[in-house]
Amino acid sequence: MSRIKRWINMNKKEFNPDGSLKSEARQEMLSKGEDPGAIDSYARRAKEEYDEWKHLDETDPEPWPIYTAYDFFTEQEKKQFNPNGSLSPEYVEYAQKIGISESALEQLEWRKKIEVENYDAVSADYAEQGINFGEQKMNALIGASKTYVQRRQQMERDLRNFEPEDSLPFDKDTSY
Repeated sequence: MSRIKRWINMNKKEFNPDGSLKSEARQEMLSKGEDPGAIDSYARRAKEEYDEWKHLDETDPEPWPIYTAYDFFTEQEKKQFNPNGSLSPEYVEYAQKIGISESALEQLEWRKKIEVENYDAVSADYAEQGINFGEQKMNALIGASKTYVQRRQQMERDLRNFEPEDSLPFDKDTSY
């Protein structure tokens, strides 16, 4: 999405959507005894940051990969469900052959549809704030799927790059 949306979301208490300092925020700062020159300097620096982020959004927009709830279904779920959470006709036919009741299938479909709707709602809410929820979730899955050997190799690279040992994902008792 955009850096500017994130900036506005982070600073919405003090700044207007155009990057200018709100008069209420200015009055509050003055009432706390802050120097008017310091307030003007703060507002100017924030506006410069806003303008820089806006320029970056226009000249070098951030990539925004789109992920749907279906991208997070397991392989088995992809065989059972459509992207909207409804059961696929093939699975319904198969399930009825093996004796799964109609009400159980309805319950299964209802739960999956709620899961898809919840993902869509959270994703839309995050997008309004300038955050790509799907990308965050996918990156977490990718990180969690690394093997022990891959994590150990990463840790060794981190140690060579002088990362603090307590920030690494292994026990302090592990010999490096």
